[in-house]
Amino acid sequence: MFDRRYIILSRPEYIEKLFDRKLFFMKFPYSQGIDELGVHERGIAFNDNYESWKYNNKFFTDTFVAQKFMNNAVKSTNKLYVELSSYWQSLGNQNISNSNNDNWTLETDFSAWFHGFANDIVSIIITGERTYSIASYYNKQSLNKSECPNALVEDGNKFVKSIVQYLESFIFFAFISPFLRHYIPIIKNQSNIYLKNRDYLFEKLDNMIKKRRREIEEMSVNVEMKTDMLTSLITANTNMKASNDKVLEPMTDEDVRVNLLDAFLGGTDTTSNLFCFVTYYICKHPHVKRKMLSEIDYNLPKSSDKFYISYNDLQKLKYCEAIIKEVYRMVPIIPFSIRTTTKEIEIAGYKWPSGTHFLLNFFAVHGHSEFWPDSEVFNPDRFYNDN
Repeated sequence: MFDRRYIILSRPEYIEKLFDRKLFFMKFPYSQGIDELGVHERGIAFNDNYESWKYNNKFFTDTFVAQKFMNNAVKSTNKLYVELSSYWQSLGNQNISNSNNDNWTLETDFSAWFHGFANDIVSIIITGERTYSIASYYNKQSLNKSECPNALVEDGNKFVKSIVQYLESFIFFAFISPFLRHYIPIIKNQSNIYLKNRDYLFEKLDNMIKKRRREIEEMSVNVEMKTDMLTSLITANTNMKASNDKVLEPMTDEDVRVNLLDAFLGGTDTTSNLFCFVTYYICKHPHVKRKMLSEIDYNLPKSSDKFYISYNDLQKLKYCEAIIKEVYRMVPIIPFSIRTTTKEIEIAGYKWPSGTHFLLNFFAVHGHSEFWPDSEVFNPDRFYNDN
């Protein structure tokens, strides 16, 4: 994949020309390595079949904007937050320097906690089941252990490690040529490790799909279905018409599996990294923190025994939203993307033939002083309107 020439674009007016997905939707050109990982022409990320990609993309969009789906995601996040807070308080109380349980302190690795939290919440909204990642990390840090069953914690931890290793394998298979992967002993051994992990991960996801399919088939008519992505994928697994009135074949279990993989790979690290950067910038800018807390105190319900945020509550937090947008501008969670043209196009005064690979440099765009005054300054107000 990376043995090709890429044209780097860093200006919005050039990048915008490549966002006509019907003409330039391809993110990655064909790669034998990607094919070996079992995702080529399936799902979204590595799908260069436009009609198939459009079908999967429409499903993603329809699922994630559904009100029931969002309500369930917010509800699950609240529940996980309560659990996470209890772990932090437990660790704080175990600190011998804390004599008062109501005024505990804790020095901890936020990145590890946020990664576990993101794993759990992404798994819940994708499959309806959690990975027990925050429980697993708590067990490693604490003298006490969580109430979650050890077998589930260990199984979830193994699954998360498999996801991480599968993500690593993309870099390996993209950079290392097929000849080296197949014939050089040391490299071949590493390739086999990645492929073995691929097989484990695929089997795990396939079992999830089969189990959920059985649950749906045996479900009583009066029972409300789950609102997770996996259930939606299976229940939407019917013939659909494309824009040209051709009927698309139903998604196979392999298609469902790759869609789940896309969601896991695209949702976990991006979410946890965003949590980390938001925390960093809030801590570094006390005035932003004060304004954020003021908005939260004003808009959210107060209770002595619990703290719960509804989906409607989130819509009121405009300054919090501005903080997230400004963090994303300062440190793009996805700093670049790739597009491959499917027809000749003129950009920056040059004509580029079909098959040209472009690297879209979002980091440069987000920091361009022509579009962002004082671009090096963290200022959520640029996305916030007090009126």
